[in-house]
Amino acid sequence: MLMYLADYLSQYHTGFNVFQYLTLRTILGVLTALLISFVVGPTMIRRLTFHQIGQQVRKDGPESHFSKAGTPTMGGAMILVAIAVSTLLWADLTNRYIWVVLLVTLAFGVIGWIDDYKKLVKGNCKGLSARSKYFWQSLAALATGLYLFFFAQSPAETELIVPFFKDVAIPLGGWYVAVVYLVVVGSSNAVNLTDGLDGLAILPTVLIAGALVVFVYAAGHAYYATYLSIPHIPGIGEVAIFCGTIVGAGLGFLWFNAYPAQVFMGDVGALALGAALGIVAVLARQELVFFVMAGVFVMETVSVILQVASFKLTGRRIFRMAPLHHHFELKGWPEPRVIVRFWIVTLILVLFGLATLKIR
Repeated sequence: MLMYLADYLSQYHTGFNVFQYLTLRTILGVLTALLISFVVGPTMIRRLTFHQIGQQVRKDGPESHFSKAGTPTMGGAMILVAIAVSTLLWADLTNRYIWVVLLVTLAFGVIGWIDDYKKLVKGNCKGLSARSKYFWQSLAALATGLYLFFFAQSPAETELIVPFFKDVAIPLGGWYVAVVYLVVVGSSNAVNLTDGLDGLAILPTVLIAGALVVFVYAAGHAYYATYLSIPHIPGIGEVAIFCGTIVGAGLGFLWFNAYPAQVFMGDVGALALGAALGIVAVLARQELVFFVMAGVFVMETVSVILQVASFKLTGRRIFRMAPLHHHFELKGWPEPRVIVRFWIVTLILVLFGLATLKIR
């Protein structure tokens, strides 16, 4: 939106042409989202507290969590506002990829909001039923996959890129839709499972989003894409602004969510952010690298799957409690230690993911 204003004003002063640069608009997207989070955050926390929309704590969980009961939840709405407004301000709104990532993020945010609303406002402890939640998530992901498949403008947009190999690109055909579904829905629920400790989910989200800025910028730039031997996808570079707003909004939220948290993001934030990361990874054709960078989210999800499968098949539990972060808490790790160590692991994995751009 502001890009068009700057383009109009450039006829009066050439200095406004600087706003046509994608890198500058990405930085401004980060700062705008951060500022919005700082401005909206305190007001939202006060309103959530006033309406007694607070965290519900599991009785079988770590005792250290009992003090968290009543902490304002649904703060993820603040993140979505910052992302949406900042993206609309600085991105090229004629770019179809911008609308894809925005609509997917907001669709999953609505699903999470309904779930939170039923649990925290209406007092329904189950919230949105698992069947309903997965139905709407699946519908949104499949609709997105079908749109991207049928409106793909080059074969590269529907090929599976294998890291470390310059010329290995597997045509997916109709299986591309299944890949979109698995990545988006899987990522959404993985972030949601990880969101159990103060700041545990948001900083890995910020780190991965920051790395995805590099991937989409390179894929959208013909010279860099050729130099790095990755698919060149015209127009995808604009998504760097969206990723930048996730970084800014996430850091702004972390200001209030850092231990001890003043607010939790709830499903409205976790489901939306997970879907946002997943759809950007799909558009950049970096699903396998994303799987590595999101290793903490993957471990959390796998721990739940293994725990449930083990208990159903053998009657025994592999972990003291799932997801994995609760296992370490029950082993005696203080909450800040679990959080920071998971952050460190994510940073290492993100750096490894970025290295795949050059190691081919």
